Amino acid sequence: MIQIGTFLNVIDNSGARNVATIKILGGYKRRYAYVGDTILISVKNIRSKRRFSSKTKKGEIYKALIVKTKNKSKTFNGDSIQFLENSVVLLNKQNKLVGTRVFGSVSKKLRYTKFLRVVSLSSGIVS
Repeated sequence: MIQIGTFLNVIDNSGARNVATIKILGGYKRRYAYVGDTILISVKNIRSKRRFSSKTKKGEIYKALIVKTKNKSKTFNGDSIQFLENSVVLLNKQNKLVGTRVFGSVSKKLRYTKFLRVVSLSSGIVS
């Protein structure tokens, strides 16, 4: 359950480390976002090793796809999934991935969205 002001980790190689939520896209006065939703974010920190060759800069605004949440989410078969952190993957204006790799596993819910590429680039899928 992500809301405005929530800090999230970035799990791709776009260069950003931490981001903050500015707006939740996809509805009028929408308050919360879950796995598979898109949000508008601002970059707060970038990775120190890739500081000069980073694709992102501090303070830039991007779209992002939520791939992990700390809050439990139910699956289609009745199981519930909970991750240890809130994580996103950065997108550009055309909803294409900014990075070329996704680190760690992602939720199986993303298989049924239009962002199937995120699932194929990740190292694993959690049911």
